[in-house]
Amino acid sequence: MEEIIKKLNGCLGWEFRAATMYSHYAAYVTGIHRLQLKAHFEAEATESHGHGDIVRAAIVKLDGEAVTERDSTEILHTTDYKVMLKEAMKTEQYAAESYQEVLNMIKDDDEMYDALEQIFFDEARSVEELKRLS
Repeated sequence: MEEIIKKLNGCLGWEFRAATMYSHYAAYVTGIHRLQLKAHFEAEATESHGHGDIVRAAIVKLDGEAVTERDSTEILHTTDYKVMLKEAMKTEQYAAESYQEVLNMIKDDDEMYDALEQIFFDEARSVEELKRLS
């Protein structure tokens, strides 16, 4: 159980980081790409907050203590939309991999599995969307 909680807390900290990164990039994206990417980054930030709520609920269900700090991985400051998209891709790929690992650990809890599987699908969808945007 402790290992699952630890992994979920890693996912939660990563969601906090993603929300911060996407909000930052929404504020700093410039030029013609701003029209599409600002809305995209804002939607991703909102999605990360929602994912965090689901992960936090899973941690509570397991009688764990949820982290309150974002993952310490640096958020690269840039105004270059190509760099932003590259950083977003790294973030989404890591998230998808992390949720896949969690899913492999919780196969006995159908409710939690279904909720976290939906997050995994969202992350995989984001990876595909970023491939099209890049």
